[in-house]
Amino acid sequence: MRPLYAVPASVGLLGAATLGYASLVERNAYTLRRYDVPVLAPGSAPLRLLHVSDVHMLARQARKQDWLRALAELRPDFVVTTGDNLGDPDGVPAMLDAMTPLGAFPGAFVLGSNDYYAPRPKNPFKYFFPGHKRVHGDPNPWQELAAGYRGFGWHDLTNRRVSTEVAGHRVELGGVDDPHLRRDDLSVADPPADPHADLHVALVHAPEPRALDRFAASGFDLLLCGHTHGGQLRLPGYGAIVTNCGIDRARARGLSRYEAAWLHVSAGLGTSPYAPVRFACRPEATLLTLTG
Repeated sequence: MRPLYAVPASVGLLGAATLGYASLVERNAYTLRRYDVPVLAPGSAPLRLLHVSDVHMLARQARKQDWLRALAELRPDFVVTTGDNLGDPDGVPAMLDAMTPLGAFPGAFVLGSNDYYAPRPKNPFKYFFPGHKRVHGDPNPWQELAAGYRGFGWHDLTNRRVSTEVAGHRVELGGVDDPHLRRDDLSVADPPADPHADLHVALVHAPEPRALDRFAASGFDLLLCGHTHGGQLRLPGYGAIVTNCGIDRARARGLSRYEAAWLHVSAGLGTSPYAPVRFACRPEATLLTLTG
């Protein structure tokens, strides 16, 4: 008689094949997604915005670096990165080198938790319990990363609002520091959106509703976030298993309405080095064409 705890060989083979696909194939299947977003006044010229997030760069990831450099061939009007650029403390030079071609275009950024702290091993089942205690790794050299992005001429939107001209449009930009770490100063979101601007865009690393609600209530048109990795492991017909924040699973990646605003949550380009798998959730950057 077969022991009750025995696992059929076919199940073991399927599990091994799935793990191999998730860790060796899909995790490296970088994808460019495209969306049209009707946020401009009717008749306005379109504005092409490239959204990059959650790269989790390691110095050894040459293929990912090459893929990022090639994004400059899209010639976007504006580049946005919504944090978690770093996979370890040695990732800053590789990240800045990979982003240098995109630095030729106007842009803006906020940082995420993994820019401030290096990852460390953790029990993945903790993600099923939102109130779990967070344990941080060693500090990352985030100041070097931010200085490099500012050196491109990009706007640092860490708890700030600024106005700028992009492709003939007057754009108001707002952003907060990472809500996941509770570094966000939400008073930045409270003043009403500039009525003279053609477009209002907010950057928030983790799509926590408390931050999104405030920007949407003040009249921002487009909210850009990362952090969720799109769930990283998704089940066909079900979607993201967890989001690792307060956003609902249905909005863990992609474009959706959020009150009167549009919300785009990037599934990101990377993973923690301690959980290097993706399933039904390819790594991505997104080209958003903003239209009237």
